[in-house]
Amino acid sequence: MQTYIALLRGINVSGHKKIPMADLRTLLSESGLKNVQTYIQSGNLIFESSEENIQNLELNIHEAIKSNFGFEVPVLVKTPGELKKIFDDCPFSEEKKQHSYFSLLYSIPEEIAVQEISKMSHPNEEFIITDRCIYFYSSIGYGRTKYNNNYFERKLKTTATARNYKTMLKLLSLSTEI
Repeated sequence: MQTYIALLRGINVSGHKKIPMADLRTLLSESGLKNVQTYIQSGNLIFESSEENIQNLELNIHEAIKSNFGFEVPVLVKTPGELKKIFDDCPFSEEKKQHSYFSLLYSIPEEIAVQEISKMSHPNEEFIITDRCIYFYSSIGYGRTKYNNNYFERKLKTTATARNYKTMLKLLSLSTEI
């Protein structure tokens, strides 16, 4: 059995796409995943599976949610090693990293789009775009930034899901306890 971390995009936000975590754990356990755990209400899953194809896992979770809850939810599955590498590769100083957001990309953005968005800048805000993640830091707080996950998705024409430093740490910790 391999341990995986799944990140769901856009559930339980402002009353939209509501999924009770207990129901989600039951659904995914019944669909064949083992030791399913959730962390907070925003779509963080840790589980085990003998399935080695990540795209199959993403599709199976997506289809289970769609058939049970009636709506589409983008699903991104990573191994703990992949998530740790993304976390460790954060280019910011440790102080900034602790206040950063990690927007994990569902696909590699086109280089031309990355070049265009990289020309943008706002005071007190920094971002670095890689093939797998947008590392974002704002000294004024995420809620008041010019940049947010939706902005990056629109400009890069790819789906992304953001997690803060503490959530990333907790997911990595939980994935070692399973």
